[in-house]
Amino acid sequence: MPASLRRALTAELLGTFALVFFGPGAAVVQAQTGALGHLGVALVFGLTVTAVIAALAPVSGAHINPAATVALTLAGRFPRAQVLPYVAAQLTGAVLAASVLLGLFGLTGDLGATVPAGSLLQAFALETLLTFFLLLIALRSGLPWVVGGVVALEAAMAGPITGASMNPARSFGPALASGVWTAHWVYWAAPLLGAALAAAANRLLTPAQPLGTSPERAQEFVPDRNAR
Repeated sequence: MPASLRRALTAELLGTFALVFFGPGAAVVQAQTGALGHLGVALVFGLTVTAVIAALAPVSGAHINPAATVALTLAGRFPRAQVLPYVAAQLTGAVLAASVLLGLFGLTGDLGATVPAGSLLQAFALETLLTFFLLLIALRSGLPWVVGGVVALEAAMAGPITGASMNPARSFGPALASGVWTAHWVYWAAPLLGAALAAAANRLLTPAQPLGTSPERAQEFVPDRNAR
């Protein structure tokens, strides 16, 4: 395995570990103490994503989400051959973080497991739309504070209904550690559908290269998504 890929996979594991440790960890602390409140938990999720992207994007892109990896692949920005290794690293980080939470808090708050509060159709539609907007904005911007802000916004809005996962790894880790698998398929199928829709919408929003324009000149018409 190339050293660059090894570093990237390590970054994905650590980044997803941080996301699950601090995000669902905040939900567990809220369940135990009531000190954070719903908005406090949403803010922890957003701040964690912001910090992870700022620190690890130069190493791996800081996907920390199988749906993000799929969206980037469909958008032509990530090699297909690395999708499975990235997803494996993300799931490993999520499971390790949830296991640490289990050791620290027991099954308090079901370790932040995501379970629909309403109907499956409502949960599926919400998770699809939440993931769609998160990944569309990530594809169009990628700035740490923008992506983290969207995560906090969506968690504040939909957290009480679906857990606002938008991320199969975030849901998988707590589900495995807690044994709570209620409607778990929703937290894979909906984010992956949202990822595909985000990649398609991004393609529609990206201007075609004007005829007679050099590739270098055409870059002036495309937002710099790698700006930090």
